[in-house]
Amino acid sequence: MELLWIHWAAIVGAGFLAGVVNAVVGSGTLITFPVLLLSGHPPVVANVSNTVGLVGGGLAGTFGYRRELREHGGTARLLLPVSLVGGMAGALALLVLPPRAFAIVVPFLVALGVVLVAVGPWLRGRGAARASERGVLDGGRRVVVCAVVLLLGAYGGYFGAAQGILIVGIMGLLTQASLQSLNGLKNLLVTGVNIVAAVTFLVVAPDLIDWRVVAAIAAGSIVGGAVGARAGRRLPPSLLRGLIVVVGVVAIADLTLR
Repeated sequence: MELLWIHWAAIVGAGFLAGVVNAVVGSGTLITFPVLLLSGHPPVVANVSNTVGLVGGGLAGTFGYRRELREHGGTARLLLPVSLVGGMAGALALLVLPPRAFAIVVPFLVALGVVLVAVGPWLRGRGAARASERGVLDGGRRVVVCAVVLLLGAYGGYFGAAQGILIVGIMGLLTQASLQSLNGLKNLLVTGVNIVAAVTFLVVAPDLIDWRVVAAIAAGSIVGGAVGARAGRRLPPSLLRGLIVVVGVVAIADLTLR
């Protein structure tokens, strides 16, 4: 499929914004994935290529939050393997289920992601309000968090929009960690899921990867991830959230009218 230069510029720009959003808030997929759909890419190819392309931006954002991650090294070592297992399961589900199933369910996934972005401040507020009431992860909460992270990893491997917001919200409810440190943990877990999903796609279904799209998204997201981790805390979250909601609604309309 031949695209005009303006389409490639839009994909690179979407990758940059997704890198910033993923580092600061999460749900950058709701920017890149709709742009790929609006550019004419099939849903499964767009999803797979988007996942591979966002790996670089995730690594940049995670590196930028390395100081916050050191605060919760034990929790990260506990949850990362769980998240990786879930991510592999979700990626395999995407490849096993027929493409038509993904095309049918993706408008609902995008809508779910848009809703989660919209209620993100509420989730964060709930986490902050209860943080002082919660201790470290004890046995009971550890099991709950591991189970939830496993499910979210599977969701992330399959589609992934707003996975990070859910991680921050749930961890904020169950721990006393600061939101900034949770953001670092979120970046690590989401990036881990993207990496294991990307490796799964490379091994099992390399024909579904459009490397031009991967390169365009990676170029934008790596810069965006670095910018987001360094200066993204100063950007108005409401502006980014509003952009995600608008793009997501446009994508839902485009998908449902096809």
